[in-house]
Amino acid sequence: MSNASDRARLPSIRDVARLAGVSHQTVSRVLNDHPSIRPETKSKVLDAISVLDYRPNLAARALVTSRSNVLGILSATIGEFGPTSSIAAIEDAAREEGYSVSTLNLGDTTPEAIGNAVRQLSREQVDGIVVLAPQVRVFHVLRGMSVEMPFVTLQTASGSDGVSLAADQVAGAKAATAHLISLGHTDILHLAGPQDWIEAESRMRGYLDGLREADLPTFPPIRGDWSADFGYFAGKELSRRRDFTAVFAANDLMAIGLLHGFRDSGLRVPHDVSVIGFDDIPVAAHVAPTLTTVHQDFPEIGRRAVRILLAQIRGEQVPEFGQLQTLLRLRESAVSR
Repeated sequence: MSNASDRARLPSIRDVARLAGVSHQTVSRVLNDHPSIRPETKSKVLDAISVLDYRPNLAARALVTSRSNVLGILSATIGEFGPTSSIAAIEDAAREEGYSVSTLNLGDTTPEAIGNAVRQLSREQVDGIVVLAPQVRVFHVLRGMSVEMPFVTLQTASGSDGVSLAADQVAGAKAATAHLISLGHTDILHLAGPQDWIEAESRMRGYLDGLREADLPTFPPIRGDWSADFGYFAGKELSRRRDFTAVFAANDLMAIGLLHGFRDSGLRVPHDVSVIGFDDIPVAAHVAPTLTTVHQDFPEIGRRAVRILLAQIRGEQVPEFGQLQTLLRLRESAVSR
């Protein structure tokens, strides 16, 4: 009976200390990243933790460190490939650092809803917040609330507080537009994202900058809603006018809907119209024709966000990463004019 009981019992900090040949106080100092611990001692303790698959008692640690060891995520983009990939990376990176994650999904982004969400995370005593709510108004609300806990945002907003982290959306959109121009296209439309979305505005700016630098005419952007359904509707409507030879869509879902709408209207992509998207979602490589698009590393953005947030929480120097570079994925949907 005692042997079965021992097997069922979760390993304790004293078990780790016994295996590593140190005191339990030393194990505690390793868990709390105390600077006085020698590297060889830390290595022995970490090896023992790995062998025993020891999980610290986070509640007890919180009493000692005045931290909950929980990070909050405030998200208004559930279901989209990019944010979902970043959230998964945040959870993995947080877990590696001994943190758990509490995610709050905003049903809407009214000031009241945003304020309630931040207050709820505060009541949960999270140590810091990662914000994945890419509307400009979210940052206005956060700034007005004077959020006291550390937070990091995955988008860049003019005048936002905290530390911002994002891929270079402007450069990515400009590269997509420049590629179409290099293929001989001079009449290029832009299927934009919704107004007030930071990414939509950045990608529109990159498109406009690319046209201006090439001294080409600009067209009024077509405001979409990020969905494939809207892209399909836009493709059907645009097929009635033939004053363009290429379209740069602000995301892949709208671009894929656009391909469908053009095909159903008798326009051939890329023979009649070239199309480029943005995000490089997995299905972009499997539609017909395969979609030329702008790739950004969503998991790396999440990992960097955790490193920045934990540095703020621990009072350490915050890493300076700069914006992540984007990459143009050349496929079949854009060809020479």
